[in-house]
Amino acid sequence: MTHGSIEQKLQHLRELKAKALLGGGPERVERQRKQGKLTARERLALLLDPGSFREIDMFVTHRETRFGMDKKKYLGDGVVTGWGTIDGRLVFVYAQDFTVLGGSLGLAHARKITKIMDLALKNGAPIIGINDSGGARIQEGVDALGGYGEIFYRNTLASGVIPQIAAIMGPCAGGAVYSPALMDFIFMVRGTSHMFITGPEVVKAVTHEEVTFEELGGADVHAEKSGVAHVVADDEATLLGLIRKLLSYLPQNNLEDPPFVDTGDDPLREAPELDTIVPVDPSKPYEVRDVIRHVVDNGEFFEIHESFAPNIVVGFARLGGYSVGIVANQPAVLAGVLDIKASDKAARFVRFCDAFNIPIVTFVDVPGFMPGLDQEHGGIIRAGAKLLYAYSEATVPKLTVVLRKAYGGAYDVMSSKHLGADVNFAWPTAEIAVMGPEGAVKIIFRRELAQAEDPAARQKELVDQYREAFAHPYIAAARGYIDDVIEPRTTRARLINALQMLSNKRVTLPPKKHGNIPL
Repeated sequence: MTHGSIEQKLQHLRELKAKALLGGGPERVERQRKQGKLTARERLALLLDPGSFREIDMFVTHRETRFGMDKKKYLGDGVVTGWGTIDGRLVFVYAQDFTVLGGSLGLAHARKITKIMDLALKNGAPIIGINDSGGARIQEGVDALGGYGEIFYRNTLASGVIPQIAAIMGPCAGGAVYSPALMDFIFMVRGTSHMFITGPEVVKAVTHEEVTFEELGGADVHAEKSGVAHVVADDEATLLGLIRKLLSYLPQNNLEDPPFVDTGDDPLREAPELDTIVPVDPSKPYEVRDVIRHVVDNGEFFEIHESFAPNIVVGFARLGGYSVGIVANQPAVLAGVLDIKASDKAARFVRFCDAFNIPIVTFVDVPGFMPGLDQEHGGIIRAGAKLLYAYSEATVPKLTVVLRKAYGGAYDVMSSKHLGADVNFAWPTAEIAVMGPEGAVKIIFRRELAQAEDPAARQKELVDQYREAFAHPYIAAARGYIDDVIEPRTTRARLINALQMLSNKRVTLPPKKHGNIPL
């Protein structure tokens, strides 16, 4: 096109762009739709504000000539990259296109992704990656592997600097899984998204286990068992809407505060229901999400890792318009005990909030750490230390409310005053002690119980006495470890007031390259 009119040149440009928009062609697009999947550009249209997407690198193609690849060149090389806005805020995006060479990643494809990641990091804006790929492009060999490595490196550099969100909207296998794994949140779609290191065929060949794609690496498996997936949706449109929602709680980068939103909920609103939400019988469960919803703005709570380690609840909400991260023991599951998975889940969430200037509100009702051979051999000491480390390291405002039990080492771990929590409240139902009354009595009065005429009756009597003397918040309050014992109905107003008081909190940690968290 060295000669010709301007109009011809413009027509040529339009034809090239139209060709790029076709992806892998009508047949492959139709196949994608039959699987219940949208195309890469349709996904971006749902994710971003209407008309805001600006694509770059539409004309990029691979340079491979072996294995007949010189005849398989597509404009864009199987990934759509660019930027746009979500609720008017800048985000950078890439979406793999399964209709082009199965969305496989070669060097040109990878370089498109790394370019957009570099732009996101330079501009301090979130990066959202939509993954739908058969994996490394085998025809490109080590170049494809090198491309993955360059992406992983940037994921690590961006960690704690800009929010990174991965949407798994098709296959994501082999080395491809590690970029999402290095990002902050992974979203998956039931039935159409899968993540695994090795596929069902390799598993069968090596271990002789027969397993389906869904059983091996489906959304629910990763949401409930592995903890790899943070949020799961039934369809793609819902998933993309949830990503938009999540971003409303997050700042653009680690140097900004999260957006303030006037929710219209009265900061002084009382919730009388909270006065009776904790059962009189300390062995009876209750739903901690009910506590959270009564306290936060308009009862809105964006839960993370809902199905994984359900004995602890984490997620985002607003208090008086301020974005907060919430961590809460869940008495309705395993009595709210801390085990390996719960410790890992909460520790990672606390560290994310701290990295992005999101205050942490902790609701405590924990009987201790999970006992047992599996837990000890599985590393409960190491896992519990992660949560201890995360809370101690966090310099954002830390608010704690002890609802009921806070026993033993778990009392310390759950954002106690001793780990640098700023404001610690307790409800009158709080029980802060080394252990529960039953266990304490068996140890302290072991000899007396052995010699008693009626050991069971004497034990009950001693348990009642111990509970009266120790199973309350006032000894901790007398020591200053609890700042105030409050009426449950006032929890919202007290937390919002404390948040406002802490809005200028500044804490500097000792200078170091980085700590050595017990991973």
